[in-house]
Amino acid sequence: MRRHILSLTAGLFALALAVAPAHAQGPSSCTTVSQNRYVRDVLFDLYFWNTELPPVDPASFRSPEAYLDAVRFRPLDASFSYIGSRASEEAFYSDSQFIGFGFANSYDGLGLKILQVFPDSPASEAGLQRSDRIVSINDQSVIALAASGGLGGALGPSQEGYGITIRFQRMDGSEVDARMTKRAVTIPTVSYLNLYEVDGRKVGYLFFRNFVEPSRAALDEAFNALRDVGATELVLDVRYNGGGLVSIAQHLASLIGGNRTEGQVFAEYFHNARNAFRNEVTRFEAKPNALRLDRVVVITTKGSASASELVINALRPFVPVITVGDTSFGKPVGQYGLTFCDKVLYPVAFTLRNAQGQGDFFGGIAADCPAADDADRALGDAAEASLAEALHVIRTGQC
Repeated sequence: MRRHILSLTAGLFALALAVAPAHAQGPSSCTTVSQNRYVRDVLFDLYFWNTELPPVDPASFRSPEAYLDAVRFRPLDASFSYIGSRASEEAFYSDSQFIGFGFANSYDGLGLKILQVFPDSPASEAGLQRSDRIVSINDQSVIALAASGGLGGALGPSQEGYGITIRFQRMDGSEVDARMTKRAVTIPTVSYLNLYEVDGRKVGYLFFRNFVEPSRAALDEAFNALRDVGATELVLDVRYNGGGLVSIAQHLASLIGGNRTEGQVFAEYFHNARNAFRNEVTRFEAKPNALRLDRVVVITTKGSASASELVINALRPFVPVITVGDTSFGKPVGQYGLTFCDKVLYPVAFTLRNAQGQGDFFGGIAADCPAADDADRALGDAAEASLAEALHVIRTGQC
């Protein structure tokens, strides 16, 4: 089976993946030189910008990761193509799991602002919640770590059993000390589902976290629930969704589009000249649990990437899509995932365009109605700035 993935970064937010049969066997051995040459051979064949690859000797690099970083087409691929751990990538895409503490954060100049805490995680057990701010890690100030360039590695490797001590502040200014140890954490793909009454309209709110295999059942359950309560409007929140499987994006978009999109072009794949035979058109599917929507409001931030952007772009020729929040990340390309040794190589291999031939959004998809990501309020709080703006759009038809 060919598995296509569109996503933002390695690790928790992985990139675009598919199995490419022509290279499925991998290198003849797992020596560094053999792995480097394998990556070179794949790139010269599948890489979307293969004509831009420099003629450097792969044997001169200390690792396949170093070789990939040296030859990537940086004007458009500063980080999209990557090499990940085979075990961690499989855990993420198959089970929505990763090794970590179980929280999402953003540095705000004062510390690490907590954006989301996953249930049954070390972070939740430590008492962390959205709106908290981590101010020190292992007795080092987060501000000082940021100033010295050490913040990126302060939370440690993706290694089960790795622990840190933190101090975090609550909204009321009180401080809490806690210790956390990394372990496998499951990300709930549908993290929050709610219904709001807005001027007599029943508005469903779906906070969607990633496009992975468990998402299919979770989305079906969510849309069944929304149909059962008679939802006629939808706010789709993908503010932290870095992407994932194209097939899940197709599934979600079909649930939103319903009869408007059934059988229409969802996306068209375009590869490099050597792989033009892989070009194909995919279509929206019939979904008995689809909602009957006249429009959809989507909450985005710069953390909304790839498959999240694909859903917006694919729906727009057929359904009015109003984006609220901030400009999205800007990743209109996808990858194939090729396993070798204990790793997976994800080279950018294709771009996707909608039924009107649109898809060149490397600068991101602009928000129609700008709004803040109000991390001082809980996700799903109707007063949270982005959700409040989305409900205002539904109420008034304008920003």
